[in-house]
Amino acid sequence: MGWFWADKDTTASTVAPKATTTSLAKCPVDHGKFKPASCPVVATESSNDELNPLNNMPYTISTQKAPGQTIDLPTEKTLSTIPRGTDANQGVWEYPSPQQMLNAMLRKGKGDIPEDAVESMVNIHNFLNEGAWDEILKWEEPYIRETKMEPRLEKFTGKPKQLTPRAWIYHQLSKVFPDKYNTELPFDRHDWTVLRSDGNGNWVPVRYVIDYYGGPEDEDGMPTFFLDVRPGLDNFTNAMDRFNHWKAETKPVWDKAMGQDGKN
Repeated sequence: MGWFWADKDTTASTVAPKATTTSLAKCPVDHGKFKPASCPVVATESSNDELNPLNNMPYTISTQKAPGQTIDLPTEKTLSTIPRGTDANQGVWEYPSPQQMLNAMLRKGKGDIPEDAVESMVNIHNFLNEGAWDEILKWEEPYIRETKMEPRLEKFTGKPKQLTPRAWIYHQLSKVFPDKYNTELPFDRHDWTVLRSDGNGNWVPVRYVIDYYGGPEDEDGMPTFFLDVRPGLDNFTNAMDRFNHWKAETKPVWDKAMGQDGKN
């Protein structure tokens, strides 16, 4: 999850598909084939190569075939729809090519990656990142209307082994209410630093927390996903945004339960 590249300025020409974030399903990658059993996020790098602080990845990853590699993988990178940095001239974030992803995972010691699964893994993770950005834009909508400026993504950090407090609470509740809460822990967690315009030419960094959940396949046997996206509880503004978001989602349900039409 979150394999973005930032080694040169780009402008959008190819985009990844949109993700749905309203249903539950497992990640379609067979994580049992990998060690550790989680989506292949790069949060740190074991080599001594210089890391890009925006994504904790080396500035460049080779597009050459790895020693012993038996199949050819695409070397073309895909451009996301997610604006990068503080300036429009910085373009959008790039997703690494399947060959780069394989090379990066091999450098992380994940030598048992099935080569024929890498291309699908890239597509899946690009798909989910686009869905996460769509959810962030929904949170940012009040500020977009006010400032007439779209937010941008400054940087991100993968934290697959750090469980968020909300994910822990949901997991505990699932033991009592398994029909209401997902009994599986998130298969990934990210923190994204989003830049929000203050309307005066400045950017305000806002940390977003994203838990990636898996669940059953849909009625057509296709994988679906649930992304729990929300601002981190770092300040009063974020707390109020979360309260207002909760109120907006809860009030219609409450009004209906009370026999009201929600128009009053």
